[in-house]
Amino acid sequence: MLKKRYLASAIVAAGLLGGQSANAAEECGDVTIASMNWASAELIAEIDKVILSEGYGCDAELISGDTMPTFTSMNEKGEPDLAPELWVNAVREPLDAAVDEGALIIAAEVLSDGGEEGWWIPKYVADANPDIKTPADALERPDLFPAPEDDSMGAVHNCPAGWNCQITTGNLFKAYGGEEKGFELVDTGSSAGLDGSIAKAYEREEGWLGYYWSPTAILGRYEMVKLDMGEHDKEEWDACTAVLDCAEPKVNGWAKSEVFSVVTKEFAEKAGVAMDYIGTRSWENSTVNTLLAWMADNQATGEEAAYHFLENYEDVWGAWVSEEAMGKVKDSL
Repeated sequence: MLKKRYLASAIVAAGLLGGQSANAAEECGDVTIASMNWASAELIAEIDKVILSEGYGCDAELISGDTMPTFTSMNEKGEPDLAPELWVNAVREPLDAAVDEGALIIAAEVLSDGGEEGWWIPKYVADANPDIKTPADALERPDLFPAPEDDSMGAVHNCPAGWNCQITTGNLFKAYGGEEKGFELVDTGSSAGLDGSIAKAYEREEGWLGYYWSPTAILGRYEMVKLDMGEHDKEEWDACTAVLDCAEPKVNGWAKSEVFSVVTKEFAEKAGVAMDYIGTRSWENSTVNTLLAWMADNQATGEEAAYHFLENYEDVWGAWVSEEAMGKVKDSL
């Protein structure tokens, strides 16, 4: 399990730091940080840049990244130094090998909830109907989740066209017997269409049922409740749930996407006490959702959102840093 690897990796990191002097620890030096091409990763990269630069004396620089290219470059070339938000499910086997070889070190689980996928309903529907806990429960009530074009039918809103979750949602709709229970599977067309369907439901205080994921801006703007999808059966998932035109899909749940910070061995050796920050920094999806919504509403850049976070969420980031570093960051704002 990656959790165990994280503990072992953290012990290695602690050993690397143990022999360093206080002066060496303060001289973090040049640090390259991967800024991935999605909002939550861009945001945490900008936060890391400020805290490492102002709080720990690093000369931090952001470089563009994406999951596979960044991981490959870190593993083969030792750069960038830090991937703040690596969705490790996509690179699990080579990451395990790199950790075993000592080339890379797994730091904090930056998204403590992990990446979440599943079927969601508005909180006001969940509050008014506390018996609805699972998709099966929701599918017993087509009257609560009317279809956009025919309110005599219920609706399950599908994942955007062309995304793999369009296949999985379609198979799960079939596994739950959605059509037999008076529901139709609504093609939302795009992520904008999916977002718009949630916004429209909220404006009218109507029921809504469908696929979504977290962390995202839309869940920061509209409070939604994820239904209990049950346990994840990987073998069934790979053989059928995620396969187009699977004949007899079974009920299955999405796996939690584990999201960790990963650093190179060289970074851990030179970063000193800054490594304590990278090994501690973790936040909940609810916080990230709220910040992403703020970014979207204000058309803010990741850098602007980072300063907004540091100025308004001291109770969160203050737990990540030393008292000395906290004072330096606050003085810089």
